[in-house]
Amino acid sequence: TRHDVIHPCDIYEDVAIAYGYNNITKLTPGTLTVAQQLPINKLTDQLREAVAQSGFTEALTFSLCSRDDVAAKMRKKIEDIPAVHIGNPKTLEFQVARTALLPGLLKTVQANRNMPLPLKIFEISDVVLKDGGTEVGARNERHLSALFYNKTSGFEIIHGLLDRIMQLLEVPRSEKKSSSGYYLETSEDDSYFPGRAAKIVAYGQVIGQLGVLHPEVITGFDLNLPCSAIEINIEPFL
Repeated sequence: TRHDVIHPCDIYEDVAIAYGYNNITKLTPGTLTVAQQLPINKLTDQLREAVAQSGFTEALTFSLCSRDDVAAKMRKKIEDIPAVHIGNPKTLEFQVARTALLPGLLKTVQANRNMPLPLKIFEISDVVLKDGGTEVGARNERHLSALFYNKTSGFEIIHGLLDRIMQLLEVPRSEKKSSSGYYLETSEDDSYFPGRAAKIVAYGQVIGQLGVLHPEVITGFDLNLPCSAIEINIEPFL
């Protein structure tokens, strides 16, 4: 019935509290270790700096959002999305854990639409996806997303950002669409304008999407100018 006991270390903590932290004899550790940054966090920091140098402003959005944000507003069905639902949400704004960074960036643009154009924002953070193969039934995935909002769609800006990211990751452009590099493939994602979207394939696997957002998505977030966006999973590049 204890919700705070998940791993063995939680039981150790209870024993230590019962015994008394002040009663535990202080000892010098028997081994010498040197800490280092996790590879995923190191890559994230390097990409953050590079995207910021490309003229984009970093945003930090909530990890929780409403069902409409990830589904209806993005022209998708909630049943088709591997979202982790909150059991007893306090507000309608925090019903599910985000499965993509793009809705959060669109809400950021919505709150800053009176700022001078163009608006160029990005975020590199974790999304949460349902996964029955893990101990807790879900897993985190590190995504990079960027958004360009202006009087013109600016698809070439987002495409140029993708090329710059791949250049930094030392992933070559594959002209023959082989698994030795990355290339774009036509996509029919409902969130994007028909014929103006593409899947990003790197080393033989789909890592994300880019394109011009569908007008219904844009108006769903109370915006009235065209938008181009990209979202990719950066974990395959570790």
